[in-house]
Amino acid sequence: MSVPPELIRGAAETEVTARGLRPHRLPTWVRDQFPDGQLLSMESQPSGVRVAFTTTATRFELVTHPTRIAYVGADRPRGRIDVHVDGDLAVRDVLDGGDRIEVDLATGTTAFHAGQPHTTTVSGLPAGRHRVEIWLPHNESVELVDLRADGPIEPGDTTRPLWVHHGSSISHGSNAVAPSEIWPAVAARRGGVELRNLGLGGSAMADQFLARVIRDSPADMISVKLGINVVNLDGMRVRTFVPAVHGFLDTIRDGHPEVPLVLISPLFCGIHEDTAGPGAIDPASIGSGQVRFVATGTPGDTALGRLTLQVVRRELRSLAERRASDKNLHFLEGTSLYGVADAAELPLPDGLHPSAEAHQRIGARFAEYAFTAAGPFAGPAAS
Repeated sequence: MSVPPELIRGAAETEVTARGLRPHRLPTWVRDQFPDGQLLSMESQPSGVRVAFTTTATRFELVTHPTRIAYVGADRPRGRIDVHVDGDLAVRDVLDGGDRIEVDLATGTTAFHAGQPHTTTVSGLPAGRHRVEIWLPHNESVELVDLRADGPIEPGDTTRPLWVHHGSSISHGSNAVAPSEIWPAVAARRGGVELRNLGLGGSAMADQFLARVIRDSPADMISVKLGINVVNLDGMRVRTFVPAVHGFLDTIRDGHPEVPLVLISPLFCGIHEDTAGPGAIDPASIGSGQVRFVATGTPGDTALGRLTLQVVRRELRSLAERRASDKNLHFLEGTSLYGVADAAELPLPDGLHPSAEAHQRIGARFAEYAFTAAGPFAGPAAS
């Protein structure tokens, strides 16, 4: 059977393709309004998107057709599909085949290589009704081709509170080992909530279209983590950044005036703590098997309102204080999730993104902050 759209969670919509369905995390109007290559690539990677159903089947198969971006001279682990049955990880399936878009970082050229579909199989389930969540890869685009089972499949329960989160490539899942182990997924599973992940690599820029997406989406709780992309693009100055964040929050509040909203400042990242962007790939790391990032600004130069992570944290903290009349707005220092001591213990492998182990730590800490009895999401999560 083709994959019924009503089984897909965490996506804005699905596109009908020649092979099946492609989940999109942003709606058509955004993709038409701003067809930026980076944004389109990131939103089509279904980070946080699941195929969820209940079934009495003892065996089922999901056929997908992946598309991935590969870099010459820089190995990147393949995406994975995680299958959770009755809340427990049953299968972690490494993708093979699919299409490959190969990018040569030295020359900027690309080459397309076609491949075959991929089948994820779960078998040997005991008799009875099971809750199934198939977490799609966070780092490869996929088309959903077919879903086969030896028993009936029905849409899963959708009564859990919905958490909408927006952030950068860290929230998207860079360097996480698997889709259910990106830090928002870790936190959502610990909190017992539904996740809609709007973590978009390189694209957490306080864009108004993204605020409108959040404004118009169902949400029982919302969080936004802003700052790192603005710094590593060198995209704003203090004068433009602060009003942009105010406008971003105001737009969200137009649709969700009283929903608990957490504003998160950047995690620790040594290259940008006191050095403005732009960020860039270290040319010396190309071909080494581990790309690393560097900041190309001048250390300590915050003249003319240039942004570093320390400046961004200061400004977001001040901004939250000036919005104190919003009793459902909460401010969280990103360094409480991953700080200086964490960077010493669990260094950023590429100088920019946390390791797989750090994703686990960040997710656990956010869950402890947000979903426990005194946390900002305690009410909705417990209802």
